[in-house]
Amino acid sequence: MKSSLPTSVQIPKVLTIAGSDSGGGAGIQADLKTIAALGGYGMSVITAITAQNTLGVTRIQDIDLDVIEAQIDAVLLDIGADIVKIGMLASPEIVAVVAKALRRHGIKRIVLDPVLRATSGASLGGDDTAQAILTELFPIASLVTPNLDEAALLLGRELKGPDDFKLAAQELLDLGPQAVLIKGGHLDATHTQITDFLMWRSLEDGLEVVQSKTFKHYRVNTANTHGTGCTLASAIATYLADGHDLTHAVAKAIAYVEAGLEAGRFLSIGEGPGPLWHMHDFYPTALLEEKDKY
Repeated sequence: MKSSLPTSVQIPKVLTIAGSDSGGGAGIQADLKTIAALGGYGMSVITAITAQNTLGVTRIQDIDLDVIEAQIDAVLLDIGADIVKIGMLASPEIVAVVAKALRRHGIKRIVLDPVLRATSGASLGGDDTAQAILTELFPIASLVTPNLDEAALLLGRELKGPDDFKLAAQELLDLGPQAVLIKGGHLDATHTQITDFLMWRSLEDGLEVVQSKTFKHYRVNTANTHGTGCTLASAIATYLADGHDLTHAVAKAIAYVEAGLEAGRFLSIGEGPGPLWHMHDFYPTALLEEKDKY
């Protein structure tokens, strides 16, 4: 007897290609939590295994190149993906394999988070990796989401504040991606407001024009910020896969991260900076009661 259950229900399919965070706060783990929380179906290609907790990264083991490629092929040949989010790629060789595989499969929508350094300061990819990302992945990326440290490493100069964002975004856009989001959260914590700057290409009357939008939002007073960059990029990717246009996807993703930071203020996970709370729509009652005291 055949099942009467529907077989044609579609939900956004998001493939994340990134490193594993054993502490669960960033990387593949944060990506999959975010995708699930926003109603998508998450798939993963693990590029590296990190020994990591809230205090930092103690060891990194790259995955063999043929295994990375096999993971991409296995997912895309069967399930497919509405969009691909890319995070940590720890070597130029991994960058090249990922770029080649995505081109081979004809992937057109890619959110690239150029993860080159952990919050703790540990290197997750050197200058050679940064150059490979610029050469191999920028030209095929729909959106690139560097924070200030990553933008500085990619451009070879420091970004001191929001006044530098427009020129930096234009220079990064000139390297090939369709859009660039510079995240201002790494400015001095004395800044109570965070500025993020989005620049993108679009067609008007058959001509390419460059547009931009500034997003301003308040800084949540919390030490639990681990995984915010991974979470934001994955949220943008999921919203794009769900049919939102770029500016709305970015705005909704920023709001999701902000709510996760607010909800995670009172979480006690580990001895160092903990993660935001990805599942804030299912906030534990005990934490809500604690939050209400403040």
